[in-house]
Amino acid sequence: MKKSYVFFLLLVVVLIQPLSSQSLPPSNETAKEALEQSPRHGEYADVYLPDHEYPINTWVVYPERPTRAPVIIVIHEIFGLTDWIRAIADDLAKQGFLALAPDFISGFGPDGGGTESFESRDDIVRSIRSLTPDDVIKRLDAVRDYALTIPAATDQISTVGFCWGGTMSFYYATAQPALNAAIIFYGTSPDTELLHAIEAPVLGLYAEDDARVNVTIEPAAKEMERLGKPFTYYIYPGAGHGFVRQQEGRENANRTATEQAWEQMLIFLRKHLE
Repeated sequence: MKKSYVFFLLLVVVLIQPLSSQSLPPSNETAKEALEQSPRHGEYADVYLPDHEYPINTWVVYPERPTRAPVIIVIHEIFGLTDWIRAIADDLAKQGFLALAPDFISGFGPDGGGTESFESRDDIVRSIRSLTPDDVIKRLDAVRDYALTIPAATDQISTVGFCWGGTMSFYYATAQPALNAAIIFYGTSPDTELLHAIEAPVLGLYAEDDARVNVTIEPAAKEMERLGKPFTYYIYPGAGHGFVRQQEGRENANRTATEQAWEQMLIFLRKHLE
């Protein structure tokens, strides 16, 4: 009887734990604390590009598992490689994936620095906007090649991107036929004439109140359907652009969207990578 009662109490404790401790990734407000408390091994790695003086500074987080792990390349927002993006990578490692988060403006800052070397967010945004699609593809290919050399990694690789990174995640799927999956968080879709080259299944996760992005969804969806290519997408009611970063906003709509999107993303990844 005592054992049953103790089990019941433990079950109640688990069920009443805050949702954020069970299924939500860190928001911008909680990212620093999440990184400080993480038990996982994270380290910076230099990923080299041919004919480039400065390597791509890349945050790598290893999952705690007994077998090799599929890889997720995390493509940052227009704000660069922030603590929040590193915390997102850490949370993906918590879910069993080997996560790599490259700084796409490595070498573009003062004295060859990256995101951390710029004086202001506006400077970071300007630098990222100066990247051409070819620049991004070359950097993603280099990070992908590096991931394939990691002994603890499998050869199954997906991208996930946020805002600018979401746009690049979808675009990369048009350029890298060996990609196993692509996930877009509130990023615009590529021009429809590029979609024929996609081989990977694509998942799009969008906010309802984000017309700038959302007007690009339907043309892509129709063309992907015509081409017979898998493109699944969800639009979350009441959520605003950047809802995963700003989970505390919009009277809980962003938090609800994050909870649903994160779960749908994990289901998608486990279907296509493991």
